[in-house]
Amino acid sequence: MSEQKFFLYARKSTDVEDKQVRSIEDQLAELRAFAKLEKLEIVEELIEKQSAKIPGRPIFNAMIARIEQGEANGVLSWNPDRLARNSVDGGKIIYLVDCGHLSFLKFPTFWFENTSQGKFMLNIAFGQSKYYVDSLAENTKRGLRQKVRRGEYPSFAPIGYLNDSRNKTVIVDKKKSAIIRKAFELYAQNNSRLEDIADFLTQQGIVTKGGKRFHRDRISFILSNPFYVGLFRYAGEIYEGKHQPVISKKIFDQVQEILKQRGKPHNKTKNEPQAFCGLLKCGNCGMMVTGEYRTKKQKNGNQHHYIYYHCTHKSKFTKCNEPCIRQEKLDTQISSLLQKFSLKEDWADKMLRMLEKDKAKTAQSSAAFVQEARNRISEIAIKLQRLLNGYLEQVIEQETYRTEKAKFLSEKKSLEEKISNLEQKQTGWIEPMSEWIKEAKNLPKIARETNLFAKKVVAKEIFGSNLILSAREARATPQKHWRFLQIAAEKTAKFSESLILVPSLGIEPKF
Repeated sequence: MSEQKFFLYARKSTDVEDKQVRSIEDQLAELRAFAKLEKLEIVEELIEKQSAKIPGRPIFNAMIARIEQGEANGVLSWNPDRLARNSVDGGKIIYLVDCGHLSFLKFPTFWFENTSQGKFMLNIAFGQSKYYVDSLAENTKRGLRQKVRRGEYPSFAPIGYLNDSRNKTVIVDKKKSAIIRKAFELYAQNNSRLEDIADFLTQQGIVTKGGKRFHRDRISFILSNPFYVGLFRYAGEIYEGKHQPVISKKIFDQVQEILKQRGKPHNKTKNEPQAFCGLLKCGNCGMMVTGEYRTKKQKNGNQHHYIYYHCTHKSKFTKCNEPCIRQEKLDTQISSLLQKFSLKEDWADKMLRMLEKDKAKTAQSSAAFVQEARNRISEIAIKLQRLLNGYLEQVIEQETYRTEKAKFLSEKKSLEEKISNLEQKQTGWIEPMSEWIKEAKNLPKIARETNLFAKKVVAKEIFGSNLILSAREARATPQKHWRFLQIAAEKTAKFSESLILVPSLGIEPKF
């Protein structure tokens, strides 16, 4: 019999919690006792704390190399899955056995003999180990996909949220979410850089794990994360989440537009996108209007910088000769258009007060019906329980039970739907109406200021895609509800004081 020299190899995964694997200490104790019992000569004890599901374990590879050099001809390990859970490492072991470099494999939990049958069984053991890893990965992925379909975020919560380990959900961190909301609002004003937002978060105590200020790339990632509006990304796809949003969709969209506009190099280039790009169409050929940065140099060395807007000339059917227009002139025209749709301050204040009255009146009028309906639903729940008890006690026939149950469930569903519809119709219009009034009231302020992006946002909301540039003049057709506001403003322009011409009952829509 040839001399037997063994490497004792113990391994435990560190990246996956595997309850079937003994700890390193337990493995060593068992293997040392086994070696003493079998009188095996241990050349060296090798301990590795790394997953074996992919090749590349340094201690394992070094052991293989030493076996090839003849330092040992046997390996003692707890189980074949400690040596390999992938086809490459398993193949190396079997190849060394075939070549004669590895003559002995000892396992307290597995029998191996260096014969064709022994190698066949060893191959099966390695295959089972790989199958376990593949199945575990597939089951994990399937579980994550199912969790995502339920709207549950399958990862660590972003800043402003917390992972609730008890319920396996994501909840709002009230203190940090308020700071994140303020960061979004600051950036949406288009007066702050990413570095300014990083400074703001640092001042509020939101820093990296090492206590350092966030890099601008991390700030950009935070500001573009849809998680804050109730959505989340998983495997490159957007899903609707169950978690509570902390940012309004409108603020989030404004931030995305600013990030997009600023995502280009800071140096001025000829074709750098300008503030009003994507807002207007050419009145001649229907193509989009783009902005272009130009520099004019005088003979005395002075330089003048201008921004012009003109048709993209991308039409294949029309040769467009539409002239360009300076940004300052276009800004004046768009500001003038916005002024036509502004809501006078006394109008807005009176309408908001009327909204509050309508809200209170609606709540009173619907409260009685809702309470009555809920009482009836409670009665139905009691009757359903009694019906079930009668069926279980064999007092009621199966056919009667099914018929009466279907009748009660149908009534219960109808009542629940009526409650939902009533609440939605009666109060669902109030919040959008209130936001629209505030926005219309704020139009004069936006038109007077120099924030071109803010003007672009409201212009898109008022005109949609109906804003055109023709003969150096911006023209537009407003959307329906804004058109009504314009007509009302024109009709009351002759009065010295503003009058709100609405029915005395209020402004609540009729259903």
